[in-house]
Amino acid sequence: MGSAAELAAAVLMMLGYPCLMLAALVPSIPAFAAAAAVTYLADLYLHRKGTYLLSLLSRLRVGLPIRFLVRELLLILLLARLELSDEPVFYAAIACFALFFGLQAPHGALVTLIGKRRQMPVVTRNVDLVSRLTVPDAPPRRLMTRAALKMLHLDLAAVVGLLVYAATGSDAAGYAGTAVTVVLGLLYVAALVPYLRARRLPPRPDKVLAVVSTWLREYRPETVLYFSGSKDSAYQVNMWLETMEQIDSRPLIILRERAVLERMAPTTVPVICVPGGVHLMNMDLSTVRVALYAANVGKNIHLLRVPTMKHVFIGHGDSDKLASVNPFSKAYDEVWTAGRAGRDRYAIADVGIRDEDIVEVGRPQLAPIETWSGAPGDRIPTILYAPTWEGWDDNPGNTSILLAGENIVKKLVAAEPPVRVLYKPHPFTGTRSAKAGAAHRRITALIKKAAEQRAADPRFTADPAGQAKAAAELTRLKARLEELSLSFDEKADEAVTSRDGIVDMRKHEEAARLRAEWNAAYWRSFPSFEHRVITGAEPRLYDCFNASEGMVSDISSVVSDFIASGKPYAVTDSAELGAEEFRRQNTAVRAAVILDNTAEGLDRLLDAVRDPAADTLAEDRRALKQYLLGPDEPTSLQQFDTAIADLALKAEARNVGQESRIAAAAEGAPESAPEGGTEGGAALANEVTAG
Repeated sequence: MGSAAELAAAVLMMLGYPCLMLAALVPSIPAFAAAAAVTYLADLYLHRKGTYLLSLLSRLRVGLPIRFLVRELLLILLLARLELSDEPVFYAAIACFALFFGLQAPHGALVTLIGKRRQMPVVTRNVDLVSRLTVPDAPPRRLMTRAALKMLHLDLAAVVGLLVYAATGSDAAGYAGTAVTVVLGLLYVAALVPYLRARRLPPRPDKVLAVVSTWLREYRPETVLYFSGSKDSAYQVNMWLETMEQIDSRPLIILRERAVLERMAPTTVPVICVPGGVHLMNMDLSTVRVALYAANVGKNIHLLRVPTMKHVFIGHGDSDKLASVNPFSKAYDEVWTAGRAGRDRYAIADVGIRDEDIVEVGRPQLAPIETWSGAPGDRIPTILYAPTWEGWDDNPGNTSILLAGENIVKKLVAAEPPVRVLYKPHPFTGTRSAKAGAAHRRITALIKKAAEQRAADPRFTADPAGQAKAAAELTRLKARLEELSLSFDEKADEAVTSRDGIVDMRKHEEAARLRAEWNAAYWRSFPSFEHRVITGAEPRLYDCFNASEGMVSDISSVVSDFIASGKPYAVTDSAELGAEEFRRQNTAVRAAVILDNTAEGLDRLLDAVRDPAADTLAEDRRALKQYLLGPDEPTSLQQFDTAIADLALKAEARNVGQESRIAAAAEGAPESAPEGGTEGGAALANEVTAG
C-alpha cells in the first residue's frame, strides 16, 4: 500500500462485500445501498492510485469483472429475499445483467484489438514519418483509457434503478435503470467499432519498417547510442543525451523498451525504439560505424552481431563497484573509461580486457558541475548525503543507508556550528530490500523533523516574501515547461507520438533556458538553512552538487562525479574493512574522509568545509581528479569526439578490407594475399588520418 488512505480503502472494499451479502440476506435496502456505495468508491479510488492490491486480486481470480458480477448477483439475491422474484422487473434485472456481461467480451476484444493494431513495430522521436506515412489520430482517450473500468461502471444505472424499485415499488425506475445500462453498453461497443476501419488505423508493420529504413538511408547515422533496460534505468541513457547532441558525427539513439522511451528526457537526437529483435536485425544500419553501449545487458547481442561497426562500452558511471569491471566487456571492440583509474581497474580485476582496447575519454557529462570556490560567506554550509542503493545482493558494503545512514544524518543535523543537510537517495533505493526502504523512510522522517525544529529556532531567519516570490516563479515555470514538454506522454497513442514527435528547436532551447531558471528559483524557494529531502528527476544530482559544499556518499559513480567539483567529501566504509584496506580497494576514496558505521570521522569533513586551512586532503583531491577523470584539456567532449573518429576510421578500414577480400575471391585471386586486404585497410586508415 502506498499510503494509509489506500490501506483504508482496501479494507473498506474487502469488508464491503460480506456486508453486501448480509444486507441481501436480512434483507435491508439501506444497508445494501450503503455497502454498495462503499465498494464502488473504494474500488474506484484504488484504481486511480494504481494500488498493487488490485493486481494481486486479479491473480487470485477476484479481479474487477468478478467484483462487479458478485455485487450484481447479490442485488438479485436482495430482490429475491424481498419476495420480488415473481415480478417482471426481477426478470428484467436478470436479463439486463446477463446481456451487460455478454457485452464485456466484444468490448474487451475491440479495445485490445484497436490497441494492438495501433501499436507500431517501432516507436520514434525526431524521425520524419509524416511525409511518408499517413497516421490517423487515435480514438478519443475517454474511450480507450481505463476502458474496462468505465464499461463495468455502466451497471451503476441498473443498480440504482433496481434499488429505487425495491424501496418504492416503482417499476419505471427498475426498467429505466436496466434499460440505461444496456443501451449505454451497446453504445460504448458501437462507438469503438469505427476505429477498426483501415483508414483509422496506422499502416501495417511492414510498411512502417520500410519507411523507417528509407529514413535511415537518407539520414545516414554514423554513431549510435544503444540502450536496453528496465523503466527505472532510464537515467542511464538520459545522462548521455546531451553528449549525443554535441558530438561531431551524426547521432542516433536506439532503445529496446517502450517503458524506457516513456521516461526518456527531451532530446534533439533522432530516437528509434525497436522492441523486436528481428525488426532490429533487419534495419538498415549500414552507415553506422560506432555503436556505444551504456549498460551490459543481454539484448546488446542483437546489435553486437553487426560486424560493419565497432562496438564500445561507455557505461553509465565511473566507480570502483564490480559492475565497472564486468567480464562481459570483452564482447566490445573497445572500453572507454574516464581516466587512468578505469584502465588500472580493469588491469587489477584481470577479467580479460586488453590494455590496448581501453581508451580514456573523460566524462563529458560532468561539464555542468561547478568547481569549488571555498566556504560560502552568506549562508551556512550545505552537506549533501547521496547514498547509493542496496544492490542486487546483501553485501554490507553496497550502501551506507542500512547501517550508517541514520547515524550520519543525526550527526549532521546536530552539528555545531550548524550545516544544512540535503538528502538525495538513489532512485532504486528500497526496490529490492524492504530493510533499505524502511531505513530510507526513517532518514526522511529524521530530516523533516530536524527541518521543523530549525524553522522554529530563533537563530535562523527566513525571507518569506522572497521565498513566496520564488515559489510563484516555480509554479509559472513549471506550467510553461509542461506546455513545452517534449517527453513522451504515457497516456498518448504511440502511433500519434511517433508521427508528431519531431523536436521544435525553438521550444527545446526555451525549455533548456526555463529549466535553468527553474533550478535557480527552486533553491530560492526555501530558506538556505532548511534541511531538505530531494527525490525525483528535478533538481538533478549535479544541481545538488553545485548547491553543496561537501558530500557524504558510498562507493558509486556519484563519488567519482563529485570529485570533479574539487569539494571535500566523505565515503562510508559500510563493510568495515578498515580505512587502509578501504582505500586500497577503492580508488575514489583515496582523497576522502573515511567514515565508519557510527559516522566517526564526520567532524573532519565539516572542518574542511568550514575552513580551507583544515582541508588537509585538498591536494590529494586535485591529483585524484586527474587520475579518475582525466585532464581538463582537451575537454572531455573533444576527447570523446576524437575517440569516435579514430574508431570509425578503424571500422571503415575493416569494411574496405572485407570488400577487397570478397572482390579478390570473386576474381580467383589467392586468398592469402588479397589486394587491398588488411594492409590496404591500414593504408586507407593512414591516408584518411594524414588527410
